[in-house]
Amino acid sequence: MTAALVPGPRIGWPLLPVPDEGGQLNWPTLEDSVRQSIQVILLTRPGEILMHPEFGAGLQDFVHEENTLVTRRRIHERIVESLGQWETRLELDRVTVTPDDDEPSHLRIDIAYRIRRTGAAKTMRASVQVGR
Repeated sequence: MTAALVPGPRIGWPLLPVPDEGGQLNWPTLEDSVRQSIQVILLTRPGEILMHPEFGAGLQDFVHEENTLVTRRRIHERIVESLGQWETRLELDRVTVTPDDDEPSHLRIDIAYRIRRTGAAKTMRASVQVGR
């Protein structure tokens, strides 16, 4: 008995690209890779990654915190520390954590950074919900 190949999407090992119709591998650009890495670091709670229990900023840990200057300062420090430790391809220029005027239960996070290899200046904005 022979197994028939069923046409459909190709499945590869996680995080590896699959060749397109022309046989080309479409890797993310350096800028996209760094941006994706920042997102992963901000959203990962320490203890979630096997063999790296300290990885991540764990911004979800602040969901029940009040929107105070102390909370914003702790978030700022956590972001600076985590990105400095886990994403060495960037140089942080500025991280600001401010109340979101449109949504009182959210904080706005603005990150300005430069990619070390190219010197390209980039910015990224995120939002985190807090208790009040």
